[in-house]
Amino acid sequence: MFKFVTTLMRAHSHDTVEALTDANALTILRQQLRDAAQGVEASKRAVAVVMAYAAREEKTAQRLLAQISDLETRALDALTQGRDDLATEAATAIAELEAEHAATQKAVAHYKTEIQRLRGQLVLAEQRLRALQRGKQIADATERTHRLRGSLPGGVVASLREAEETLERLQTRHDHADAVEGAMTDLNANATAGATAARLSAAGCGAPLKSDAAQVLERLRAKAA
Repeated sequence: MFKFVTTLMRAHSHDTVEALTDANALTILRQQLRDAAQGVEASKRAVAVVMAYAAREEKTAQRLLAQISDLETRALDALTQGRDDLATEAATAIAELEAEHAATQKAVAHYKTEIQRLRGQLVLAEQRLRALQRGKQIADATERTHRLRGSLPGGVVASLREAEETLERLQTRHDHADAVEGAMTDLNANATAGATAARLSAAGCGAPLKSDAAQVLERLRAKAA
């Protein structure tokens, strides 16, 4: 039971950390990119330092070669003058300088190899950093889009829908009122025309609009015959 409770607590802790990480993923990404950018700058400085060391060693190698060349010239002069003691002293110095020059050349070769390796790593790091920065820009745009999508709460959307329905009802009622008014106008026009025709018929103008009793009785007698 204790093991089960411990496992459950660890699971809750893990879920909490994951939820916190997901909720602040963009903020964490920004800080990680800042750290990565600082690391790239530190790498650039490291490459620059190694390049400075290499340049210094190359200058040292050139200086040693110049000293060796000068001592060789002087040693030859000493031999010409029969000063073997001075020539021997010069030869000893030349041997030391040549050993130092060989060590310097070895250091220069090591620095150049290291510079090439560091430059390759730096190029890859800069490419990855740029790719991550582009990805962050996309993530920023997506985050802003999501915030804009959620800027209209559900109540506003519901109110807009209700307003549209109300407007539709108003338009329907207005259309019905217009239809009723048109019908009343037609009825009034027909009623006015009918009254005028009745007055003209009563005055003997034109055919009568309705039969009187004498006309009906005459029609009935005709049928009976």
